[in-house]
Order: sequence, then C-alpha cells, then structure tokens
Amino acid sequence: MEVGITEIPMGVLVEADLHIGEKSLGFSDGDGRIMLRRATDAVEDLLRDGAL
Repeated sequence: MEVGITEIPMGVLVEADLHIGEKSLGFSDGDGRIMLRRATDAVEDLLRDGAL
C-alpha cells in the first residue's frame, strides 16, 4: 500500500468533520470517483460487516 499526503481544502475537512492529521483510507468507487474514509470508521465497518 502506498502512503502519501494529499491537500484538501479546509472547508471540505470541516464539512466532512475530518481533522488535520487524522488517518484516512482512499479508494475508487466507480469511474472517476475517489472516496475518502476515516481509517477508524473503515476498520469498524470491516470488523462489523466484513466490508468497507
């Protein structure tokens, strides 16, 4: 897995209730769409449902 840094406008972070430095998981969700999830939320979903 590649790890990198992506800059996101502050307004988008605030609207999504994400915090600077919070670990996230990015993945493709169809043609031209990139989804970003909090790593902790993704792990909880995976453990509970077996899927992201």
